[in-house]
Amino acid sequence: MAFLKSLSLERGGMRRVGGRRHALAVVLGGLAAAALPPVEAVPVLVVAFSGLVWLLDGGKPGAFAVGWWFGVGFFGAGLYWVAHALLIEPRQFAWMIPLAVSALAGGLAVFTGLATWLTVKVSRPGVGRVVALAGAWTVSEMARGTLFSGFPWNLVAYAWTGTEAMMQTGAVVGAYGVSLLTVLMAAAPAAVIGAPRGKRWPGAALLVLVPFMWGAGTVRLNEAGPVATVPRVEGVMLRLVQPNTPQSLRWVPERRAQHFRQHLAMSVMPGFEQVTHVIWPETASAFSLDWHEEARRLVAKAAPPGGAVLTGVLRTTPPGYTPARFWNSLMAIDHEGSVVATYDKAHLVPFGEYVPLRNMLPLPRIIIGSTDFSPGPGLQKMSVPGLPVLSPLICYEVVFPGSVVEYSGRPQWMLNITNDAWFGLSAGPYQHFASARWRAVEEGVPLVRVAVTGISGVVDPYGRVVKSLGLGVMGIEDTFLPAALSKAPPFARWGNALAGILAIGCLGTALMSWRRKPFDQGVTPSSL
Repeated sequence: MAFLKSLSLERGGMRRVGGRRHALAVVLGGLAAAALPPVEAVPVLVVAFSGLVWLLDGGKPGAFAVGWWFGVGFFGAGLYWVAHALLIEPRQFAWMIPLAVSALAGGLAVFTGLATWLTVKVSRPGVGRVVALAGAWTVSEMARGTLFSGFPWNLVAYAWTGTEAMMQTGAVVGAYGVSLLTVLMAAAPAAVIGAPRGKRWPGAALLVLVPFMWGAGTVRLNEAGPVATVPRVEGVMLRLVQPNTPQSLRWVPERRAQHFRQHLAMSVMPGFEQVTHVIWPETASAFSLDWHEEARRLVAKAAPPGGAVLTGVLRTTPPGYTPARFWNSLMAIDHEGSVVATYDKAHLVPFGEYVPLRNMLPLPRIIIGSTDFSPGPGLQKMSVPGLPVLSPLICYEVVFPGSVVEYSGRPQWMLNITNDAWFGLSAGPYQHFASARWRAVEEGVPLVRVAVTGISGVVDPYGRVVKSLGLGVMGIEDTFLPAALSKAPPFARWGNALAGILAIGCLGTALMSWRRKPFDQGVTPSSL
């Protein structure tokens, strides 16, 4: 911690060595990213956020820049894997890698820059600054998850994904709320180290949040019982099909039929007689099953009697229809070859499934084809014979806290089909799966996830992995479907409202503390 305290340089010195200050911010941001899946080195958050507070204590001028550079490090290290998608067709897209990675990190860093600017605006050094940073950081995460179509990836809360007891707080305040509590705990040492002895207790008190959250979560999990004993839906046995097809081969025209046959063969492997429903990943069928009767007939053979195959499919307008339109869809095909349910993805990926402001931005889409996908009507419930009502989610639709279920009648489970093959064996698929697990905790319903190359799995309503197929593995997994909690958790009823109230409360508390006792916070301007 002596190293962290050394970051609080003299105010004048900080101004003279702005480059050093910004470089330290980048390093701290990159360090914070190491707390996220798959590394999950949670203790580094203490170094990162306490160090960030001390950098901000160096003076109000430049607070936005400090936060922006911190964000560049955080998002640059945490989202490096997006470059992998541009290497699928390197001749066409490799030139975009420096632009894409720097633009993504720099653009998202604006939110962290605004968070640190707001922090310094409403607080003085000391515990008030820690509280303000927690509130401002949470506001920035919520804004990042909402504005410009939203991208709530790598929330600070996800550092706790490897500690199931800590995840349980998400059932009350959601991932955004857990991010707030995490920043409070991680930045608290900045209000303790170097503070006068009588002024250390407020910062030290924040550290009590760690054992409190862990204890409450442990009690909740103990009441739930072991994973093996969780209640399950009777009469349902799912088969998850993970073909592990590299993205570079998925859309090769001469291989499409081969990939289709692979899904069919894996669906009817030994044990099929016990299966009630088969689930394929996103765009598993390159054929538009709406209009390809022969393909539907083949899929029907993989559908158990009384059940169905639920598959990702590229859905299109009828042949010859002008203009042609495309949807990224989930379709259920029964044993007779009938389409019994369809869901069209509503939350499309910018620059992946459509180009925003296409007339103004002459950039190519990264995925196959030159025509934008059309969005579906929005969240909906899906009814499939033999299954409880489900909430369908395609790809990154699952990463949005509070926006994964249609609330006019609670669904009994969530189904997330995805294609993470774009990102190879990088950190991306691990982060995506971690985010999906938090949605199960928040909503109190199980989640089934089927991915082309992994990670596929079943998650119970407490965020625990019941069964899974690892990244880069070809295989099937036959699994029961856990039952939803009989009573929806607080988050499922109130959504992100509690996190928003906590964030505003933190900012208000810091502001009132500043006005009441401007410099009675341990570290004073004279000590800077």
